[in-house]
Amino acid sequence: MGKHKKHLKIGVFVAGTGHHVASWRHPKAQADGSINISYFEQLAQTAERGKLDMLFLADSLAINHHSHPNVLARFEPLTPLSALTRVTSRIGLAATASTTYSEPFTIARQFASLDHLSGGRAAWNIVTSYNEAAALNYSDDQLMEHSLRYQRAEEFVEIVKGLWDSWEDDALIRDKQAGVFFQPDKLHELNHKSEFFAVRGPLNVPRPPQGHPILIQAGSSDSGQNLAARTADLIFTTQNNLEESQKFYQSVKEKAASFGRAPEDVSIMPGIVPFLGETEAIAKEKFKELNDLIIPSVGLNILSSYLGGIDLTQYPLDGPLPDLDFEVNANKSRFELIKAMAKRENLSIIELAKYFAGSRGHNIFVGTPAQLADHFVNWLEQGACDGFNLMPPPLPEGLELFVDHVIPILQERGYFREEYEGTTLRDHLGLSKPANRYV
Repeated sequence: MGKHKKHLKIGVFVAGTGHHVASWRHPKAQADGSINISYFEQLAQTAERGKLDMLFLADSLAINHHSHPNVLARFEPLTPLSALTRVTSRIGLAATASTTYSEPFTIARQFASLDHLSGGRAAWNIVTSYNEAAALNYSDDQLMEHSLRYQRAEEFVEIVKGLWDSWEDDALIRDKQAGVFFQPDKLHELNHKSEFFAVRGPLNVPRPPQGHPILIQAGSSDSGQNLAARTADLIFTTQNNLEESQKFYQSVKEKAASFGRAPEDVSIMPGIVPFLGETEAIAKEKFKELNDLIIPSVGLNILSSYLGGIDLTQYPLDGPLPDLDFEVNANKSRFELIKAMAKRENLSIIELAKYFAGSRGHNIFVGTPAQLADHFVNWLEQGACDGFNLMPPPLPEGLELFVDHVIPILQERGYFREEYEGTTLRDHLGLSKPANRYV
């Protein structure tokens, strides 16, 4: 592999039949994909064949009659990832878990367990939950206020990291002759007490192979960026234009430095939804084919959910988005992204609805494998990202085309690995194992 200064980090965000809302209707789709473990195994093995850094599963804690088909019926993510540890050996395994509707001790145990099961390949995507309806499933009548959710999240993450350090790496000696299972002075209580939490510890899982599983954050609001810059190893973000992505990249790297971190310790990976074809014309036809399967009311409901639940049918659908000068407590960054995109690209309500039904706001790419490889390299070299979170619109086809036709081009040009050089996700990302705070 050529020695460029930079190499792309690439993950695949697996969502049932694909990220496009109509992907389940695609002729090649496995309609029950989101709850079919054999299907997940095949996808994971395809991604590992492509030497991708990781496979990522999202989560949500509430649904309604208008939810994306992949969300309506799907696994809790840590369970299938545990199964995937048995059919893969190198690819990182990342799952979403909420800091608003869980407890630090539980999350610390779950991800430490996944890290042991996988030999050091676990990652936690930290979310604060923005769905108002989630509160109704967790004995509350409304979602916690945005800034409070992030305060709780910062403290939550620090507690989890502290619990992962409960055992020193060499604490468990298991000396049969002497009858000594562990060295007592190498097991530590956290004894954390504060406004949100009281957690004594120690954790009843040995220290994870990676020291700490990889931390991912996906918030792009100011609070989200601060949490990410302070704690995250990877940032998933929604960016669909080079200039905005460069600004975001610069902002987060500067914030990370202000928290005493090296900018290269935080990798930024925008989502990308690629429609690939041997020619541009074929790719455009695939894009049109899936978009034609969108039921308009479904697209409008998805768009409305990001806009605070506003009823969009009261406006002319082929007209512009109305001025929305209210605040939302849910997904603030997506709300602002939609408004900016509608204005910048002069999109009608129905055009926006189709875009967000196809990508939930992430960058849609339509073209050939060579053009996508150029796009990846251009964004990397222009300081807009460190890599990408691949979001295939239909699965499995979208992932197979990427692995078989885009990865070889990136490898040939020296921008992507030809083989895994290590065994853990930290190895893939070029990150060292964190020291135990008690040593």
